[in-house]
Parts: sequence; structure tokens; C-alpha cells
Amino acid sequence: MTFDLALSIKVFTALFAIMNPIANVPIFLSLTEGASDAERRKIAVTALVAVSIGCIVSAVAGAPILGVFGVSIDDFRLAGGLLVLLIALSMVHGSASTQHAPTDQERKNLSDEDSVAIYPLAIPLMLGPGAIATMIVQGHGAFAAGKELAFGLGLAMFLLLLAASLLSAPFLGHYLSSRVTAIAQRLMGMILAAIAVDMMLTSLRASLPGLT
Repeated sequence: MTFDLALSIKVFTALFAIMNPIANVPIFLSLTEGASDAERRKIAVTALVAVSIGCIVSAVAGAPILGVFGVSIDDFRLAGGLLVLLIALSMVHGSASTQHAPTDQERKNLSDEDSVAIYPLAIPLMLGPGAIATMIVQGHGAFAAGKELAFGLGLAMFLLLLAASLLSAPFLGHYLSSRVTAIAQRLMGMILAAIAVDMMLTSLRASLPGLT
């Protein structure tokens, strides 16, 4: 097992870009509108636990599950990269991706505040298909190279930041204007697009050895 700081930063950056804690603060506040501070903390903690479990399960068990269906990690990396790229393009254009947001009909079926912790806050707003694909690809690469510690550090750093943003959302909401969140969304979209392209190129190089 070796430590790779660059991998930790890559994992942290990828998760930060795709889950975007800054843009999710106003979304969290709108979903919990009318709830007390204690209720908001409970919802935040529940969502964090769900996201943490989802990330760990995706990273550890994602590749073996794909193997059951006869899908190689390189095939999935290409598909996941395309999926992440579509999300990134939506972010750059300032529109909400349906992969990371419930539809209007699904919103109507939300009946109580407790339900928003798992759905739609944890899934799919934060842990959507793009985040799951990123975790599977990054986790497989880290475990195959014996860099579990670096991967775990990057994941832990992001989860701590996500926890801080959600738990302090009522305070941050006073300072995060729509302009700030819009700028952050577009910047994260650019970073996410670069990560997606890297995923797809890595898959193509593995499938086509002659590609340079």
C-alpha cells in the first residue's frame, strides 16, 4: 500500500466538482424550508451518512458487481466518462441535469421533510449516477495500484467539507447569492468536463493500445 497525494487531490477535486457543496447549500435550504435548526441538522446528518455509505460501496463493490454483468472497468469508464461529461455540460450552461435532480412529478410525490434526506438530497442531488460512476472508476484504479490510503484520504476530506457545508447551510445561506452559486456551478462544470474527458481517454487508450 503506497500513498499518493496527487490521487487524494484528484479524488477530492472530482467529488467537489460533481457534488458541488456550494451550489447545494441553497438547494438544501429550499428543501428544508420551514424546518427547525435541529430538524435541519438531523436531515443533514442522515444525508451525509447515506452519501458516505454510497461512496464506499460504489468504490469497493462497484467493479465486482460490473464483473457479474460481464462489463469491464474500461467499458464502464468510457460510459461513466460520457455520463459525467453530460452533467458537466449542463452545469456549464447553467441548467439542472435530470440525472441529479428529481422530475416535477417526482417532486409532487415528496410528502414529508424526513424523506428529503435520502431522496432527493442524498440521491440523486449529491450521489447521482455521475458521482457513482466516478467512485467506481477511481476506487478500482486506487485498489488495483495499492493506493487505498490515498483514495480514502481524498474521500474523507471531501465528506468532511460536505458535512461542514450542510451543517452550516443556514449561516452560509445569508452570504451565498445566486450569482456566486451560478459562477461556482460553471467553474465546477469546467473541471468536471476535464475529468470526464480524462476518463474517456484512459478507457480508449486501454481498448486501443495504438492510440497515443
